[in-house]
Amino acid sequence: MSKRWRILRNATTGDVVLPRVKWCQSFWCHFRGLQWVRHLPENEGLLFITDREGRGHTAIHMFFMFFSIGVVWMDASGKVVDKCLAKPWRPMYAPNSPAQYYLEANTDILEQVELGDVLRFDEVVG
Repeated sequence: MSKRWRILRNATTGDVVLPRVKWCQSFWCHFRGLQWVRHLPENEGLLFITDREGRGHTAIHMFFMFFSIGVVWMDASGKVVDKCLAKPWRPMYAPNSPAQYYLEANTDILEQVELGDVLRFDEVVG
């Protein structure tokens, strides 16, 4: 399941949360993230995939970032377990609960998802 782009949906309502999320599973994609990016299109995000639930390995830093982002952490089932506003040049943000996936997107993502929502990202963008 490594196609580059996915559609992020609310599993309960079927509503599109983000029409384009980049599937980020490789070491290099995790390493690069959104560092040095000057602008993120409103309809895009970066979905980080890890091999297990946890807090430490799903923590992020905001070094070399030039704008604030919304971060949403999900457990293995896709349930939103935490979310936050991450500001540039801060050393660390970690979820309050174990997560396996996390999404970095524009800050308005924080208004589109709530704790407990279940998100789907199995639909590949052609």
